[in-house]
Amino acid sequence: MLAVARTRTLVRGGNALRAVSTWSTVPAGPPDPILGITEAFKADKDPRKINLGAGTYRDGNGKPYVLNAVKKAEDAVRAGNPDKEYLPITGLAEFTKNAVKLAYGPDSAPLKANIAVTQSLSGTGALRIGGAFLQRFYPHSKVIYLPVPSWGNHTPIFRDSGLEVRGYRYFDKGTVGLDFEGLKEDLRNAPEGAIVLLHACAHNPTGVDPTTAQWQEISDIVKEKRLFPFFDMAYQGFASGDTDRDAFAVRHFVSEGHQIALSQSFAKNMGLYGERTGAFSLVTKDPEENARVESQLKIVVRPMYSNPPLNGARIANAILSTPELYTEWEAEVKGMADRIISMRDRLYNELTHTHKTPGEWGHIKSQIGMFSFTGLTTPQTQTLAEKAHIYMTKDGRISMAGLNGSNIDYFAESVSKAVKGDL
Repeated sequence: MLAVARTRTLVRGGNALRAVSTWSTVPAGPPDPILGITEAFKADKDPRKINLGAGTYRDGNGKPYVLNAVKKAEDAVRAGNPDKEYLPITGLAEFTKNAVKLAYGPDSAPLKANIAVTQSLSGTGALRIGGAFLQRFYPHSKVIYLPVPSWGNHTPIFRDSGLEVRGYRYFDKGTVGLDFEGLKEDLRNAPEGAIVLLHACAHNPTGVDPTTAQWQEISDIVKEKRLFPFFDMAYQGFASGDTDRDAFAVRHFVSEGHQIALSQSFAKNMGLYGERTGAFSLVTKDPEENARVESQLKIVVRPMYSNPPLNGARIANAILSTPELYTEWEAEVKGMADRIISMRDRLYNELTHTHKTPGEWGHIKSQIGMFSFTGLTTPQTQTLAEKAHIYMTKDGRISMAGLNGSNIDYFAESVSKAVKGDL
């Protein structure tokens, strides 16, 4: 009986029988580019090896970092002798309330009654909930515009949600900066009512963000074209070290009357990567509309995963709701951001002054957040991997968190040699 369950029998000419697996026609999928980098790094035995592909924070010794505020929050949660019961479909209510406060601002009390929110499986889950909800209920378009480039998972998330994915210009390879004129032109040419995804801060993968004035101009274009803004805010506080500053775009759009969608993640800014803690929210017109939207969010979530994880929400809520922990967390987030900023400054100085590396490297300092588009070419990244044991994505994106005082000199020297053709 087991053999019958696993295979089916096909007749091939007369009495010739051959057993064929049920899954014989399933094609092999392409390897994940980031996981492939990590696998190559792990297999490398050279002591100088550096992994700059993974998007997780590392401390000054290259080790994973658990925030002290998180440790204290975990202790406080355990001391309360909590149960392990299921959460409601939309998650821990105190956590989602405080997540909304963090994103939209402490002074947005009248607005909060009109924000429909659900806890999610980190930022990825929030995006997936948002995509499914918009595909089902957004009446004006099923097209979403993503910046080019964008986080690699954005496209499959929204395609699997049933939306049509298109792109708008964002990154200028020539200047290694923002293609603001191209961005504006593409948004103005987008069909009225289309959805547009915006990185709230610390754009992944480029590290290039609009200025305050540019955000205001983008808001005006979105309003003029009646586009629907969907913000992905995966790095609040982690970009500049200031949670209010990093939320500027979200709060400005809401203050200008936009009804936005928002994905939040607590993976980076609290180091809760494996806890999968996030939130998805929508700005609605009034409490009655809010109640209807939240009822449909429950219907979207229920068949996906029933209800969200408990532990990470409790930890995040303890931090967000306890003044002493919140103050300590803010200081730690600023410390992480400052360490990355210091690596940017040092790398710029090493490339420009120490090694006289050809090219203009100012973008290393002007970019923000965990990632940097270095401007290195695919052949140069391959050479760095093969000859210097330095691993990054083939488009030259690096995680600045992977650099520290022990490896940055070797990295800068190797990059300079690769650019000069001396490696």
